[in-house]
Amino acid sequence: MASPDQELAPLLDKNGVRLTVDGAIATVTLTNPAKRNAQSPAMWRTLAEAGQVLPGNVRVVVLRGEGQAFSAGLDRQMFTPEGIEGEASFVELARSSDGELDAAIAEFQEGFTWWRRNDIVSIAAVQGYAIGAGFQLALACDVRVVADDVQFAMRETSLGLVPDLTGTHPLVGLVGYGRALEICVTGRFVLAEEAVSSGLANLAVPVDQLDDAVRDLAGAIVAAPRDAVIETKALIRGAVDRTYDEQRGAERAAQARRLRDLAGLGE
Repeated sequence: MASPDQELAPLLDKNGVRLTVDGAIATVTLTNPAKRNAQSPAMWRTLAEAGQVLPGNVRVVVLRGEGQAFSAGLDRQMFTPEGIEGEASFVELARSSDGELDAAIAEFQEGFTWWRRNDIVSIAAVQGYAIGAGFQLALACDVRVVADDVQFAMRETSLGLVPDLTGTHPLVGLVGYGRALEICVTGRFVLAEEAVSSGLANLAVPVDQLDDAVRDLAGAIVAAPRDAVIETKALIRGAVDRTYDEQRGAERAAQARRLRDLAGLGE
């Protein structure tokens, strides 16, 4: 799949992550196709940094992976006694105090948390393998457009672990408790047809059409007034935690702000 950001000077390009910006659309690309974009703590810290340096004019962030796989998950070197050079191994993490271990995992999660903030809409363009941490990174985004060769799998449980990179909450919200539990504890593959029918993915297209489909979606989002998109996203995100009447009230408050803004009476 051709890289849509290859002609743009990156704002960030390290640890297997590249951030480029073209007007209101930013692209975060995983750039280690030789290892199927395997993930490491350094990559997670750089993903968090990408969110911190994102220019304020950006409205859509596209997340993609170079090569045939979106991300095949955690770099298996993390499971070895020596781990990854410069990083604490799993054994070292296990030997740390409760507070230190909690803080380490919380830091890992920061690369996965900013994608749902209200001022942007994030789109994961997913092809090939999206396993474990790769699956959870796709789940971190607002929407997912997948290629017809996509293979999602949550393999943490089969390795004696749990999904801990913020993926469980969105997964349950998208596919429901029963299917989410079954996907996680079996580690089975979820292919394109099921991903769309279950609500996990918004759209599936042939591999060679993935970039175009994502570009069209990003363009449609950018075409809508920014403040209306921000207010709508906040409404939709909060709906699951509100009662019906609370959501009605939130709608009224948001619409009042929009009407006053359009009339030039906003604060």
